[in-house]
Amino acid sequence: MKDIHITETVLRDANQSLIATRLSFDEFAPILHKLDEAHYYSLECWGGATFDSCIRYLNEDPWDRLKKIKSVVKKTPLQMLLRGQNILGYKHYPDDVVREFIKMAVYYGIDIIRIFDALNDFRNIEVAIDETKKQGAHAQGTIVYTVSPIHKVENYINLSKKLENMGADSICIKDMAGLIMPDIAYSLIKSLKETVKIPIYLHSHSTNGLAEMSYLKAAEAGVDGIDCSISAFGGGTAQPPTESIHYALTNYGFNTNLDGNKLKEINDFFKPIREDFIKKGILNAKVLSPQPEALIYQIPGGMLSNMISQLKEQNSLNKLEEVLNEVPKVREDLGYPPLVTPMSQMVGTQATINILTGERYKMILKEVKAYLRGEYGKAPGKINEDLLKKVLGEEKPITTRYADTLEPAFEKTKEKLKNLTIRNEDVLTYLLFPEIAEEFLRKKKNHPSADELREKSKSSVI
Repeated sequence: MKDIHITETVLRDANQSLIATRLSFDEFAPILHKLDEAHYYSLECWGGATFDSCIRYLNEDPWDRLKKIKSVVKKTPLQMLLRGQNILGYKHYPDDVVREFIKMAVYYGIDIIRIFDALNDFRNIEVAIDETKKQGAHAQGTIVYTVSPIHKVENYINLSKKLENMGADSICIKDMAGLIMPDIAYSLIKSLKETVKIPIYLHSHSTNGLAEMSYLKAAEAGVDGIDCSISAFGGGTAQPPTESIHYALTNYGFNTNLDGNKLKEINDFFKPIREDFIKKGILNAKVLSPQPEALIYQIPGGMLSNMISQLKEQNSLNKLEEVLNEVPKVREDLGYPPLVTPMSQMVGTQATINILTGERYKMILKEVKAYLRGEYGKAPGKINEDLLKKVLGEEKPITTRYADTLEPAFEKTKEKLKNLTIRNEDVLTYLLFPEIAEEFLRKKKNHPSADELREKSKSSVI
């Protein structure tokens, strides 16, 4: 009987995909001990958009959030998603910042770091993989899966060899838009298992109604692990429901190691939380059911929920269909980048602007301009020459690793913030989100946490 590892995503990706990462620590804290007893392979609880959401919407310190999770979850490895040289922000950061961030993440309790680059430009994940291994954590190299005229299975096989040679401890196929067909899942996983010696994981979303079938075929092909979310926050634009996958795989002869009784307790806990988010209007019915038209639009879960939120704020939800039709056109113009953060936000927002302004590229996002200059890495395909000329003129795009052009920033920023904070983690928070972090840190300084008050009390006694 083959073991298949199950990673639970309710605290990160499912939360991000269904409710735009609005699940606060206090809401899920009471169930952490049960999550730790369910025998998951890992608990994905940090990274992705959680960091941004904590300081922007939830008034939580993301580092304290991680610390509190780790104080309860003792048996199950904690996992996070890292955007390579982007870390958790939306631009590239210098190598010293990447290394400091990973040191701090591991110090606060992260055991497994899933590391990806939105363009599969592995120059942008080398430093992150190297530092993760130096810190003694598990470095999961990631291949972003997408479908386009230029993306073939052979490409992914070659990328897997590169990841193994880079020292990755395992490989994840990250199918953020739920595009992988069952037969492709089988052939791709089978080929990867025959090509590399390290474990292979598959991450997908139920957005198009394919993920459950693809997971089963991946299991048949020998996949080592998959991502699921407890059913109250499973399906739709999130991952397939944990319980359903657990029982299906068990019945099929696989061993997930999960405790079915604990899964029921966990799901019962999250049911009223889901209902509350529905009542608040944060959990939109549109993201709960499969939408196979996304096989054309290729929109990942988090991107779709954020796009709906953006249009609602502009009182333009009636233009959703037009925006969805514009997304693949913008993507083609940009050389078919995979739609994963930060590219998904860039393509999605640019498509939205194109529709709302009534003219394509009348306004061009600064991030799109940076992408066209080569600041995010090498585009997978050919970029629209007219668009390139409109943005760059006679300027030549960067072809080297962009991070090599950046000056070290951590110590300089630490000195700049010395009157506000001396904590390395606060400096990192500021580096990632300077626009909102300064105000957040000022409020935090004036209203210290209970942990900080206790530390202050200890130091005063000494």
